Amino acid sequence: MLWRDGALAPGTTAPLDHTDRGLTLGDGLFDTALALGGRVAFEEAHIARLVASAATLGIPAEPERIRAALRSLAGQGDRLAIRTTLTRGSGPRGLKPPEDPHPTLFATAAPSTRAVAFAPLRLWPTAIARNDTSPASCLKTLGYGDGVLAAREAAAAGFDEALFCNTRGRVACAGTGNLFALFGTTLVTPPLADGVLAGIVRAEIFAGLAAGCGLRAEERSLGLSEFLGAEAVFLTNSLRLLAPVTAIGDKGFPGAGHPAVAGLMAALRARVAQSCGVAEEVVA
Repeated sequence: MLWRDGALAPGTTAPLDHTDRGLTLGDGLFDTALALGGRVAFEEAHIARLVASAATLGIPAEPERIRAALRSLAGQGDRLAIRTTLTRGSGPRGLKPPEDPHPTLFATAAPSTRAVAFAPLRLWPTAIARNDTSPASCLKTLGYGDGVLAAREAAAAGFDEALFCNTRGRVACAGTGNLFALFGTTLVTPPLADGVLAGIVRAEIFAGLAAGCGLRAEERSLGLSEFLGAEAVFLTNSLRLLAPVTAIGDKGFPGAGHPAVAGLMAALRARVAQSCGVAEEVVA
């Protein structure tokens, strides 16, 4: 299902301007959200992040148009993954952005399965570095070349996801989510300055989920050796929600078997259900 210019259309194919800078230069952003029972989980947070990210790139973004796209698509199925894409629009050849951009906004929806939520993952430490020196490292831009290559590398090694360190050797993120490490009652996640996206579920953990589970959440840089010494590790994103990590390379972790991880999973399940107005068993 496709939303474009205020209208819904079946399938995902629509006329495309081949001078659109999103296509030719990756000059744009995207957002991925989970919709359950006709409502988008953490809708306002998704809209606010996309608008703020667009402002960083100097792309005009209208919150009401984004909201209209999300809500139009959310009602098209019981459980959907909605991807919203915003580009700077078409422009002349060259890198310099047009002074008066006319952005392109569209969104697509595809079925998402309950099995994705809270499913365990095994991470492969890739040698590809997350470029923490780039302002784009904290945004969901359309330039995902490093992520694509790392995903292929991880799959070839028999793992589910890649783990990225940044140019200074500090743990940054996974290919599609934020990372958390548990040390006693302290939950540590890399700061945004280490090349990390301001994840929606990441923010929910800081907003109260961690404290409600008796944990103290903090942002702190972590070297890979310290990260591997954690009691438990997990990944967060809007579709997987909270994915317990059971291995990083040849190092094993307890995954959902750790009581703190299990407690956070239950708390997040309840929070997503509340956000969407559905029963908890619908979430996962």
